[in-house]
Amino acid sequence: METDMNILITGANSGFGQLITSDLLKAGHRVVGSMRDVHGRNRDVALRLRELGAEITEIDVTDDKSVTDGVTEAVSHVGDIDVLINNAGVGAHGLLENFSPEDFSHIFDINLFGVQRMIRAIVPAMRARGNGLILNISSLLGRISMPFYGPYIASKWAVEALSENYRAELSAFGVEVAIVEPGGFPTGFIANMKHPTSRDRDESYGAMATAPQLSLQQFEGFLAQNPEQAPQIVADAIVAIIAMAHGTRPFRTEVDRIGMGGPIREYNHHLAQVTAGVYANLGIEAMLQVAMGETKSV
Repeated sequence: METDMNILITGANSGFGQLITSDLLKAGHRVVGSMRDVHGRNRDVALRLRELGAEITEIDVTDDKSVTDGVTEAVSHVGDIDVLINNAGVGAHGLLENFSPEDFSHIFDINLFGVQRMIRAIVPAMRARGNGLILNISSLLGRISMPFYGPYIASKWAVEALSENYRAELSAFGVEVAIVEPGGFPTGFIANMKHPTSRDRDESYGAMATAPQLSLQQFEGFLAQNPEQAPQIVADAIVAIIAMAHGTRPFRTEVDRIGMGGPIREYNHHLAQVTAGVYANLGIEAMLQVAMGETKSV
């Protein structure tokens, strides 16, 4: 069982981020929580996490220098990073046609390019040590499309593909890649969603123009009627994955109790078989197995 790990998590100010940070500390890990505006709008959150024992560093995942400086500071707090949790993200909701290229760019800069920036900053040291875990927080909407979440879905599908590639390219260096796919949860995610900057296409959609808002209201009501879909189960899943022995962690973990997780789990299982078959046919099946290096374990 993996224990006593040095962990860096982005978006530690979010609903999931705060829970994950708190629970990892309780599990005995050293955690650096990163966020923007540590001395501004996130000051109180940063203070609470520090009181729990976390180190806090400022990272804006859309800024190269901020990422480099933040990772350097994180290492100065706890030493080499054993686990990177890419949790920072932003949702999107509205008619897809209303979203401008600039809207898409903003969403992808956080959800996809931010993940790439963080991995590039962290993974060279992991490769050099022959050990490490990159855990990307995706979504069940990274596996299936639902109306009105278009840019968010596109960014998460891209995160899934990015993770697939890193899994193969880093396995020989002992670096493990895993994805957690939550369903919809009652966090601040909905309130902080990105909506189209302009709604200039609404008129031509007629009554359909009101459908996104009605759909979102209905979903919020649905979540309120299903208390078992609690954010805590996402934190529990992440703590459990990190505790697993190196090389044994599942590549994908679905977290959902409102009807999406089961079908997506079957889909993921089938894709895993397809991937294994294609890799075997090409003679590169070893790239799906993590090389075993030195680990921190008890």
